[in-house]
Amino acid sequence: MEMDTETLLALVASSLPAGVSAGEAELLDALIEANGDAPPSPTKSLPRLPVLTLTTPAMVAQHTPTTLHTSILPAELACQLYYTMLEEAKTWSRNKWYLADRLVESPHTSGFYARDAKSVDSKGMLEAAQYWYNGNRQKPPRVFPDVMEEALHFVEKVVQEEMKKRKRYPLEWGGEPSSWCANVAASNCYRGCKEGVGAHSDMLTYLGPYPTIASISLGTTRNFRLREVIPVTEVDQRQAQTFDIPLPHNSLLIMHPPTQEKFKHSIPTMKSIDTFRPAFGRGSGNEVDQHNERINITFRFFRPDFQPESIPRCKCTHGETPAVLRSNMKKKGGNEASHFWMCNGGAQNEGKSCHFFKNLDVVGEGRGPCVNVKRGIQNN
Repeated sequence: MEMDTETLLALVASSLPAGVSAGEAELLDALIEANGDAPPSPTKSLPRLPVLTLTTPAMVAQHTPTTLHTSILPAELACQLYYTMLEEAKTWSRNKWYLADRLVESPHTSGFYARDAKSVDSKGMLEAAQYWYNGNRQKPPRVFPDVMEEALHFVEKVVQEEMKKRKRYPLEWGGEPSSWCANVAASNCYRGCKEGVGAHSDMLTYLGPYPTIASISLGTTRNFRLREVIPVTEVDQRQAQTFDIPLPHNSLLIMHPPTQEKFKHSIPTMKSIDTFRPAFGRGSGNEVDQHNERINITFRFFRPDFQPESIPRCKCTHGETPAVLRSNMKKKGGNEASHFWMCNGGAQNEGKSCHFFKNLDVVGEGRGPCVNVKRGIQNN
């Protein structure tokens, strides 16, 4: 296993069960981070900071690497999209994976969609659909419904304008298409106040480093929670800040870089929620019902240089299981994150892992073009 001491120490910095070997610790820590069941950090002398609620787009932009946009779609289109995805959600599934030799299940349901009808049945997209969420075998991806495609046109314009305003990171995509456009969408349904998702960062396997993800919220309002990850060199100097961003119906949250590299996000459960009454009814009768579901559509750009056939294979299942790309969020010093490939076979292989590990090398692996490859290599 190719692993330097600094990387290993950073990976196992969080609390882990006693008796875990170094190789098991490396895998378990990454899986815990990915799935939001991390144990509490050891008690530190610094006081824990209270959760800061960000109630306006200006506050969101000031404190986090995200931007919030309200009323992103025409009101009637937002309702049509909500109704369409509620119907779609009836066939979505709860993802399952192994965590510390225990089979766990997500409390919410998810579905995966591809924008291009020609790619839906391709071998590459079938693999991407299977492995976008911890390798859980899922149904083949579906093509975007017409109303989702219509909504995406509004989303893309906003994302492209926001990207012009911010710093670009060296390992971001720098080729064609030159402007952000989504080619897949991962959708989630949270029913009631007790369905949520734990703290995690999104796997970067097909997104590549420093992705931009655009997330539409439809239905009842839920809090989106962001918690920064403190580098190991700063844990004795400051505490992590946690932010809650209420996401109402028809809002768009854009997760700019380095959200996935520097923060974990979650949808916490709540004691109660307000029911949602759409402004427009569905069907010819124009019925308007009350709902307690939140639909979340995360539009993503799967990069051409991180296509499924280019992903390294670990030794699990005779080399059929692709590795996952992750970021070392606790790296010592420096402004840029480091990225690495690691085995994720244990998520579905009854908790067993081959402990494959390899640092990302965009030039050696023939990836790009990136915004600034030379600088990116120096920082990775």
